[in-house]
Parts: sequence; structure tokens; C-alpha cells
Amino acid sequence: MKIAYLTSVYARASDTFVRNEVIELRQRGHTVHTFSVRREAVGAAQLDEVRREQASTTYILEQAPWALALAFAGMWMQRPSNMLKAFRLAWKTRIKGVKGCLLQMAYLIEAAFLARRLLTLKVDILHNHIAENSANVAMLASQISGVPFSMTVHGPGIFYHPREWALGEKIARSAFTATITDFCKSQCMLFSDEAHWHKLNVVRCSVGPDFRVDGLAPIPVAPRLIFVGRLCAEKGLTVLVEAVARLAEAGVQLELALIGDGPSRPLVEAIVRDKGLQSHIKLLGWRSSEGVRQELENSRVLVLPSFAEGLPVVIMEALALGRPVISTQIAGIPELVVTQDNGWLVPPGAVEPLIEALRQATQSPVATLTAMGEAGSRRVRLLHNFAHEMDKLEALLTAHAQTSAH
Repeated sequence: MKIAYLTSVYARASDTFVRNEVIELRQRGHTVHTFSVRREAVGAAQLDEVRREQASTTYILEQAPWALALAFAGMWMQRPSNMLKAFRLAWKTRIKGVKGCLLQMAYLIEAAFLARRLLTLKVDILHNHIAENSANVAMLASQISGVPFSMTVHGPGIFYHPREWALGEKIARSAFTATITDFCKSQCMLFSDEAHWHKLNVVRCSVGPDFRVDGLAPIPVAPRLIFVGRLCAEKGLTVLVEAVARLAEAGVQLELALIGDGPSRPLVEAIVRDKGLQSHIKLLGWRSSEGVRQELENSRVLVLPSFAEGLPVVIMEALALGRPVISTQIAGIPELVVTQDNGWLVPPGAVEPLIEALRQATQSPVATLTAMGEAGSRRVRLLHNFAHEMDKLEALLTAHAQTSAH
């Protein structure tokens, strides 16, 4: 197949799940062209694997204005009926107000450029990750070009404003919609017509090759914990820092490494400084996949006290390496993390339960944590087997690709 992948921002340090899919599909003999609405401004390009993907990605908003205008005019000349239908679809799915109209016009211009590229490259199917603004572009580009589109819905953002983002319309017009968890599928069912539920398929994210290990590294004795992810409000970082501060005040020995970067970094740094936690909390910035693996193996437990999630790949990565997980009872996380079996689930935003889970993680015998890590590794291999999930995705893409459309 000739496949096009589209996201709002690609590639990033945090989108390993998309890059793993793209790389695997190419290794299976398919041609995969990657498109992105924009390029991440900072941070991720420092990683070699991200830089490689960025080098081969077409960024729509980096095109010269005349190129976008030419593609828009050209599509009106070549496919006036399809463009008119796309215009009506953009109007139908707009967010009310002047801003909503302007955004849809921008999406239509971006979609015309993308549609022209899809036709030039003879793409068989367009697949979009994340169901918000880039999915608008994908849906409109499909209407203009006649190339079918599919999408993977992760959450949680799309479920905050599902009607404003026309989630039901996107599902209805998609060739298929993949969801990363059963919880995510249920939310798509909630906001779509029952007649289109057959298009919903659970295709779970999986870990990359750096985390598919045969043997598990021993859990260290040192009370070192790790967080991996974007430093942003939805990750519950201020609650985590407060919990660490309370334990440190009580004389509990522990160290927390924060892997990642983002808008909350200045706030976290300020709190760490104000509370005198420099010896307990280390901000390490982004790491490559190999670097994340090394940091996880040097830690006892992954901590991710998020307020909102889909199902973070880093949880799968930690469990795959035999590291128990402390996380919150939200979204799809309980589908993988089971309290006292492979980790601890705590209520989101609750400091005291998080403190107790951190205490157990730092003070439990290594043998106890090892047994929990082994249980987690087995569960990941069962539920998130990379080859099996890629087989499902490849079969869906193959079934809905229109190789005769050109």
C-alpha cells in the first residue's frame, strides 16, 4: 500500500506510538508518507530518531502562501464538485462563531494542499492520529481527493468537546476508527450514531523495539522513582511534588527523576527550589528511547499521577521492563494497571493515597517489587503485543485502502 500519515505535530519525543507504527509499516513493505500541520517548536528535534522523521515529513504550514493558494485554486478547477462538498462539510462541522468559521477555512486550505499531494503520490489511504484539528483536515482532504481516511482516537482532549470537534461526523465518514482502549471506544460510541459503531476497532498502542526485552534487569535497592512525560498541567505534577515534599519532611529517603519537558517546567522548578527539594527531585529533560529505558531500569517504580490521559505508552514501557507503576484511576489506565498486582492505582488529585503508594514503592522489599514487575511484563505482552496490534492495524488499512481510486 501507499499510506499517508497525518498528525497536528509530528515528530515529537512524546509520539513514539506514531513513529513505531510508521517504521513498522515501512518494514512490512508499505510506502508511508508522513504529513504534519506544523513542526514542534522546541525540544524534540534534539533526539536523533525524531530528527530523522522530521527530515522526511511534509509540514503544511511551512509551505509558501502561494503554494497553498495554488493548491486550493487547482483543486477547485480539477474537482469543483468535491470542493463544494468539502466546503459544505466544513460549514456543517464548524464551531459556532467567527473564529470557528475562520478555522474551518484554514483547515479547508490545508486540506486542499494535502489532497493534491495525496493524488500526486497516488496514496491509497490517509490515516490520522489524534481526532482533533488534524482530523478535520484529514476528513476534508478525503472529501476533496476521494482517498479514504481513517483515524486513531487516543483521548482525552477530544472527549472534552466532542461535539465541537464533530467526533460523530468524523467517525461516520471514516473508513474505520481505531481506539487505543476499551474506555476510548466507549466514549466514541457515546458520541457517534449506533449505525457506525461497527467502524470502531480497539487497536492498542504497544512498546517500541527498545522495550521488547527477553530478560528483566534487577530492580535496584536504592529508593529511586521516575516520571516520564510532558511537563504539563494534566500530568498532576504539582500533586506529585507535594507528595515527595511530605515524605521528605517525614524523613523518608527517596529520589524522583522527571524525564520530559513542557509548559509546567518553570512552575515545577520553582516549587522544587522553594521547598528545598533539589536533592530529592531531578529534572532531566527529554531522553531518547534508549535513554528512557536506562532510566526506567535504574528506578524502582514509574509514577504518573495524571488528571487526564488516554493510556500512556510509558506505562506499557515501564511494565514491559518489569517496573511496577503508580498511576491514577482514570480512562484506560485501569485496563492495564492492577493495584497490588503490577502497581498501585490512586484517585486523581489525592495527595494522601499517592503518599502511601510512594511510601510502599520506596520501602517494599525488592522481591515484592520484582514479582509485581514480572506480573506487569506478562500483562503487557498479553494485551499490548506489538506484532499482534500491528497485524490488526495493517489488516484494517488493507481492507479499506482503495488502490483502484487512481
